[in-house]
Amino acid sequence: MRMRIVIVPCVLALCAVAAPAVAQPVIRSEAPTDRAADLSAQTLAYEIDRMEAEGISTVRLLEGGTHNVNIRHDENITPENSRILVHPDFVDIWVVQRGSGVLATGGELVDGEHVGGVERVIGEGDAIFIPNGVPHGIKEAKSITWLNVRYIFENE
Repeated sequence: MRMRIVIVPCVLALCAVAAPAVAQPVIRSEAPTDRAADLSAQTLAYEIDRMEAEGISTVRLLEGGTHNVNIRHDENITPENSRILVHPDFVDIWVVQRGSGVLATGGELVDGEHVGGVERVIGEGDAIFIPNGVPHGIKEAKSITWLNVRYIFENE
């Protein structure tokens, strides 16, 4: 009994510490405020190779508080397990680096379900601008990786 009393709190403490770490993206560096930041093709290819090999879904290349640059990777997305997101304050710009998939944008979320909008196939080299407040997400893909530039939209 005494052993169980000690083990249970330890396991719960480990879960509390590990859970936020799993959900957070890997952050490579802070976005500079006094100079440009270069992200070479070699750097992007290296990060994408690592993500695919290690099953990492997000690497944040630059973090600037109100803006960030990420690489996102998704595999085996089906209509049943896809996630449609809405960012009320953030604009997204996507540039597909590898793979392809069905992107859904627009419409609305009703009781957690995506209704309406537009679906189309996107692939390597395609660029997509997603305004703040617009539902969006990969609906279907075997494997897709994209550069995601995100910034806060300030309505004046």
